Amino acid sequence: MTEIARSVIEQQWLDLTRIRLPKRAIEARWSLRLDHCFQRILLDDACGGCWYDHIVGRPAYANAPDAVLARAIATGEALLAGTADLIALNAQSLAWRGKGGKLTRSEH
Repeated sequence: MTEIARSVIEQQWLDLTRIRLPKRAIEARWSLRLDHCFQRILLDDACGGCWYDHIVGRPAYANAPDAVLARAIATGEALLAGTADLIALNAQSLAWRGKGGKLTRSEH
């Protein structure tokens, strides 16, 4: 991917996780509202495990392979469209990290 194309995808990521998803979370009264929570969930899902086991360097989005970032963005767009399950994605992310805290349907 060219530097320009990579810059565009990174801007899409930041807009999605810092603006669009938190805004939707407030509107829909999701308990998850912070950008870093969405970033964790989406990157973990795209990597198939804890993102920090798959992406070297910080910030993760800037060091993620193009395909991983594209998958994470696609899942974020699916959350916005209502075709992905935030509760399930968060529960899986937490499970990969050895943490509980599964959200109920009314809390998402």
